[in-house]
Amino acid sequence: MAVIRDNMPAFELFQPASTDDALGLLDQYGANAWVLAGGLDTWDWLKDRVKRPSVVVDLGQIESLREIRSADAGLEIGAMAPLSEVVQHSAIREQYSLLADSAALVASPQIRNQGTLGGNLSQDTRCWYYRDGWNCYRAGGNICYADTPTAMNREHCVLEASRCVAVNPSDTAPALIALDAQMVVRNGGGERVVNASDFFVGPAVDIERMTILEPGDLLTAVRLPSTWAGARFYFEKSRDRQVWDFALGSVASAAKIAGGVIEDIRVVVNGMAPTPLRLTAVEDAVRGQQVTDQTAEQAGQIAIRGVKPLAHNGYKVSLLKNLVARSIRGSQNEV
Repeated sequence: MAVIRDNMPAFELFQPASTDDALGLLDQYGANAWVLAGGLDTWDWLKDRVKRPSVVVDLGQIESLREIRSADAGLEIGAMAPLSEVVQHSAIREQYSLLADSAALVASPQIRNQGTLGGNLSQDTRCWYYRDGWNCYRAGGNICYADTPTAMNREHCVLEASRCVAVNPSDTAPALIALDAQMVVRNGGGERVVNASDFFVGPAVDIERMTILEPGDLLTAVRLPSTWAGARFYFEKSRDRQVWDFALGSVASAAKIAGGVIEDIRVVVNGMAPTPLRLTAVEDAVRGQQVTDQTAEQAGQIAIRGVKPLAHNGYKVSLLKNLVARSIRGSQNEV
């Protein structure tokens, strides 16, 4: 287990003034470089000495990465945009309130002032075994300590686990997948644009990563298309305390409703699987249906198909069912 030291190992600090300068540093130092955004996930890793990068690249001086601007009939949000600005931005609140609602529930006001959208999306899992330095699968070992007979696992997976049962902790991730967002990723070789649903990586693909980002990659922006602008949105986050806690489970949905009928919908949950999970079976079942309690109940029952709770997180089965049902039932207020 890691020893809590509250002091950081020595590293070389760079504060580039441009994205190109940052990419040059990441290309030069590769896996030895650590990208610093708001720093709220970073400092825990470094103070506990679980992570020991030789170089830290601080993005705080790159103003262009903080911008929120119109782009192709939608919006482009810089990865370094503070969460508090995402919450307060007029265009986001008017057209993409699902993102504003999810960002508003991240931690506390102080943390939202410092934390960034890109940091919230890229943060590592909060599994205490992994973060305390246990040599688990995710850390390169050959065991999942959270999936043993004596484990503490009330916050872990009930769906789609593969050796590792840790969950994704991001509040904004399910909202962005529901909004059909795209992630702009740059490295020394150029730029690529990735669908939000493909940005997150589960243990079946790569057990040591949570996103597609590799050494040298930099998430520079998030693009919101006009596809779901102004739709009927629903976001709910369940947590132990209504303060800065991470989610036990959350749901984000975007729906197009006409005459009380669900014409199209996207439903995404988090805290239930290793990645934010789009529930396409739920979407297919309720598309074309009237918004009723019966439709909502059907959606909840479909959502829990295939669940495999661990010793201490069986409550998540009911939580998942009810979150999804409420995301459908919430449409009744606007029918």
